[in-house]
Amino acid sequence: MAERINTRTLLQMKQRGEKITCLTAYDFSMAKLIDEAGVDIILVGDSLGQVVLGYETTLPVTMDDMLHHVKAVVRGVNRAMVVADMPFMSFQSGPQQALENAARFVKEAGAVASKVVAGKPLTEALTIAVKLEGPVVEAIERIVGAGIPVMGHLGMQPMSAALYGGPRVHGREEAEAERILREAEAVEKAGVFAIVLEKVPASLAERITKMVSVPTIGIGAGPHCDGQVLVSYDMLGLYGLRLKHVKEYAHFFDEAMAAFKAYIEEVKTGKFPGPEHSS
Repeated sequence: MAERINTRTLLQMKQRGEKITCLTAYDFSMAKLIDEAGVDIILVGDSLGQVVLGYETTLPVTMDDMLHHVKAVVRGVNRAMVVADMPFMSFQSGPQQALENAARFVKEAGAVASKVVAGKPLTEALTIAVKLEGPVVEAIERIVGAGIPVMGHLGMQPMSAALYGGPRVHGREEAEAERILREAEAVEKAGVFAIVLEKVPASLAERITKMVSVPTIGIGAGPHCDGQVLVSYDMLGLYGLRLKHVKEYAHFFDEAMAAFKAYIEEVKTGKFPGPEHSS
């Protein structure tokens, strides 16, 4: 069995110039499929609030929601690194709150992972990391100090998008670009093992990627990052949105709709089930 991806693996990939792949998953079946395809990082994103739970934003997602889905994902993973999003108000009240909630992912979802891998010839245990939005340096330091890997997230931050009039590109103006550069330096110093850069100009993402020693993972941030992340539902054309930063590698929404309609028609007309489908 292939060696599990961990923070050391990702750093070595950056140093070699090997691109890092990351996709979201929210359940066992999708996680198993993505893991077997060979992706490096599986992000259990709070985007599940929109694509799985039907909320308009990520803000209503709770720790219990995230834990439920992280547990399902780790049951399907044998190789990839699993990163769990820290949801809104799970870390904003201070470093101690952040540590306690980060520890829940490791203790509760990690226990599930241990049961899954028991008896398998693994080189090491599944690594569960957490992702925090924003330059929350003290929270990052506290979590890293407890031995839990932390991924940073700068640029456009969905949790605080309302402060800036909604989702938009960040860093086009030089002052804002300089602020994001300082934030990248700060979270790197705090101990993150990687930084997601969301909706920043490609030129700024390139500057940050060259500046920091840890991998950068881009989403809507151009080709110069050390890796890329997409919401799996978006790249499969399953969610029905058309976003500029997304390349649709399949059109599952249209295919699923056609399949559902064909099923309904065949049941209504008595064509299904036929003799070959009957006991």
